[in-house]
Amino acid sequence: MHTAHTPALSTPVPIEILLVEDSEPDIVLTREAFADAGVLNNLHVARDGVEGLEMLRAAGRVPRPDVILLDINMPRMNGLEFLREIKRDPDLMTIPVIMLTTSQAEEDILRSYQAFAASYVVKPVEFSRFYEAIQALGRYMLTIVRAPMTPN
Repeated sequence: MHTAHTPALSTPVPIEILLVEDSEPDIVLTREAFADAGVLNNLHVARDGVEGLEMLRAAGRVPRPDVILLDINMPRMNGLEFLREIKRDPDLMTIPVIMLTTSQAEEDILRSYQAFAASYVVKPVEFSRFYEAIQALGRYMLTIVRAPMTPN
């Protein structure tokens, strides 16, 4: 209960993001673009699907993500295999997954949506366009994936 003497303070809660990506430059750029866009987040990184599953299933290793950003082409377990695996898991299936990949192949897009990806974003090859795409994705996550919480 708030009185006139104790105003309610709204502290923004960071978006918990699991980035499953094997490209170090893309990881660095994603982190920088979110920061420059003012997207308050905790970015956790897995280098492939196997590591991503380990992070999700190890209690306390990382907080439950609000969203997963997922590349397709990775070693050990690719993004489509990872996506199918988490969508079969009752504890993980409700986490929205945004495919974030360089693949423009219609087959990859179709398979991603068939496996219940929430969105499919093609990473632009050009540095500045990739940066802009990540910033737009961050704004999307702030307004759609994690809507502002309203006080009770």
